[in-house]
Amino acid sequence: MLQAVDSKLDGSRAAASSVKRNRRILNVAMGYAVKHGILRANPLPKGRGAAPKTSSAVDKRSLLNPEQAARLLGWVRRRTRGGKRLHAFFATMYYAGPRPEEVVAMHVADVRLPAEDADDQWCELLFHTAQPEVGKNWTDDGGIHEERGLKGRAADDTRVVPGHPSLTRILREHIKVEGLRPGDLLFQGEKGGMLAGSVIRRAWRTARAEVLSSEEFASPLGRRVYDLRHTCLTNWLNDGIPPAQVAEWAGNSVPVLLAIYARCISGQLGDLKQRILARGDLPDLPETG
Repeated sequence: MLQAVDSKLDGSRAAASSVKRNRRILNVAMGYAVKHGILRANPLPKGRGAAPKTSSAVDKRSLLNPEQAARLLGWVRRRTRGGKRLHAFFATMYYAGPRPEEVVAMHVADVRLPAEDADDQWCELLFHTAQPEVGKNWTDDGGIHEERGLKGRAADDTRVVPGHPSLTRILREHIKVEGLRPGDLLFQGEKGGMLAGSVIRRAWRTARAEVLSSEEFASPLGRRVYDLRHTCLTNWLNDGIPPAQVAEWAGNSVPVLLAIYARCISGQLGDLKQRILARGDLPDLPETG
């Protein structure tokens, strides 16, 4: 039974996270059986080595550098079918770091754009709702998406994130070209409904195939749309933004943020060494006889 829950349908080993989840579910079932007298004791092994170790840390190989991100987003923008709309979607993730289910739930009114002639061209993005894909079999109305609050937040909590001036320009053009009004969804599908995850993933997958080299395409580099969020948050940390502020913008707690991204922080070693040197060394004490 353990071999079955630890394997995929083709017999190969499942990912460590899947094995851990399957064993946890199986353990609940065994507890239920014990409670109702079907089993006298839980036969599952316990203790060290019972389940594989998992890590939540981001794989540095999945992060995009600016040149790679520019090529991917540029290709998406030139895409004949919905390219400009999807380009604005991916740019929002790259510059502001939200989760995909938060971006698809945004309305035009959630974007606060500065005046075109303002000196400060930073915008603000308000996140208050998520629309994850759960499948039509699991929603009351038969829809693919289910409306929820922000992950890890109170039901009516919100989050405000600053938007880079480049994102301001992209979103201003997107809203104008699409003819969107404040109550409209910011990113819509071809028929005006919510942008489907399958469309988003297919466009990103095609962009990787068209833009990246064969070695890059086979690597974890930007393999998931979510890697745009990982890249954004890592860039903020590497730019010296305090982790508490990055956690607030990302919608994470500081411990979770550091557990996920600590290995990706780079470029600050020289400055940190100088700070250590600034403390000085041990003082020279007079020798005693």
